[in-house]
Amino acid sequence: MPREIITLQLGQCGNQIGFEFWKQLCAEHGISPEGIVEEFATEGTDRKDVFFYQADDEHYIPRAVLLDLEPRVIHSILNSPYAKLYNPENIYLSEHGGGAGNNWASGFSQGEKIHEDIFDIIDREADGSDSLEGFVLCHSIAGGTGSGLGSYLLERLNDRYPKKLVQTYSVFPNQDEMSDVVVQPYNSLLTLKRLTQNADCVVVLDNTALNRIATDRLHIQNPSFSQINQLVSTIMSASTTTLRYPGYMNNDLIGLIASLIPTPRLHFLMTGYTPLTTDQSVASVRKTTVLDVMRRLLQPKNVMVSTGRDRQTNHCYIAILNIIQGEVDPTQVHKSLQRIRERKLANFIPWGPASIQVALSRKSPYLPSAHRVSGLMMANHTSISSLFERTCRQYDKLRKREAFLEQFRKEDIFKENFDELDTSREIVQQLIDEYHAATRPDYISWGTQEHSSHPPPPHMVTIRQFHIPTSECPIGHHSSRPVATTPTTKPWTSSRVSPNAFNLAGRVVTESQSWNALVRQVESRMIKSGDQIQSLDYKQCQKWTHI
Repeated sequence: MPREIITLQLGQCGNQIGFEFWKQLCAEHGISPEGIVEEFATEGTDRKDVFFYQADDEHYIPRAVLLDLEPRVIHSILNSPYAKLYNPENIYLSEHGGGAGNNWASGFSQGEKIHEDIFDIIDREADGSDSLEGFVLCHSIAGGTGSGLGSYLLERLNDRYPKKLVQTYSVFPNQDEMSDVVVQPYNSLLTLKRLTQNADCVVVLDNTALNRIATDRLHIQNPSFSQINQLVSTIMSASTTTLRYPGYMNNDLIGLIASLIPTPRLHFLMTGYTPLTTDQSVASVRKTTVLDVMRRLLQPKNVMVSTGRDRQTNHCYIAILNIIQGEVDPTQVHKSLQRIRERKLANFIPWGPASIQVALSRKSPYLPSAHRVSGLMMANHTSISSLFERTCRQYDKLRKREAFLEQFRKEDIFKENFDELDTSREIVQQLIDEYHAATRPDYISWGTQEHSSHPPPPHMVTIRQFHIPTSECPIGHHSSRPVATTPTTKPWTSSRVSPNAFNLAGRVVTESQSWNALVRQVESRMIKSGDQIQSLDYKQCQKWTHI
């Protein structure tokens, strides 16, 4: 049974990259712009049902909800050849059509007023799924609708669907160009707070790096929005290939996320892709091999996030997942991983094993490919914090002078004070600090001082069976162990557990260690669904931990 995923497209940017994403998926699955399976698409081994459903006349319709506060982009989609692909009942346009004016507060406030209409659409789409796994949100963090309405929806999705995954494809603004949105730092910071607290996984799409790659790698002098969006759609479609062309592992969203995110807050991922091609490009003379692809994925020039160098912090990888497409022999993968380790091409965290996982996936049989092997890297790297630091520096400059705050004051959330801005700044700083702490060997005990003097009371805990990838075999061998977790409605949250000693993957956490240290290890191995949960009281748990 497929684990369905509903895509939410917000604002101008979200709908534009979503449009390119659906065009790519239709091409890969042999679906026409009208949603009809092409005559040549006779191979039935793909799973279209993850992202599409079949209407009564058997044509395919995306599990997508298109939302915007101004009509221009959605009207352009409805006037395109793909107009009949979408369910018109899943398109929401604001009645006044004035947009959010690039103002986060306006987008957030309008979300409060129209959320019932939006969730009527989302609930109906969710009810039509047999086994909904989660939501994918496409948006920008710099504008008004994608940031403000997107932030509101993230909060409400967590309340309404506490056990469903929420993954976002979040577009960060181009730092190399002057922005025409003067309040961009405010919008970005307020959205980052929600992405930190309410999303389970954030795939960062940095416009700075995307423009650099289009210029340097694809030799496009002045890349258009359409060309940049094609790059983004390549990343999005490649990251979902294991869901749509299932193999023996990484067949669902949680399988992808669990291998990359060790702790709840460190869930911002960067991506890399090679070899890159465009419609105008010709086939390269390079012969692509698994080692060649995996080596190139580690090169900064192929990474789609522009991170600065920090001499004070020795940034490193937390985890890597490479999705290799093409006809590949698994023995080549083992040899390539061995070479990468021998040459120390990747610097990993000092407090955990070097985690490079590889998922093999087929290519679409309906699309011609200029290369035998292609690869996508999804990586959790501590240097992504430099992106947040840059946003904080820009925010501090404006906040110090209280510049451009009048348009925020018009909305209810900021009428009395600007505490929400200051709180968001604090939360993003905590995120930056945690990424920096993750580069040090003492990360497991990081944050002990502030919590050790006032530990919370003991709670009920639950046992959940889960799978931990072993460091000995990064290509899919798993070992099962029980895990202690608090009985929250959504297990993968920043809740706290009682300070007993828990045996986690062979490592005992003693009572002398802090709440944060314990929770980091417990929560890093939580999953959201699929196993029977058995409740235990405090004493039973103590007894179990010493087995």
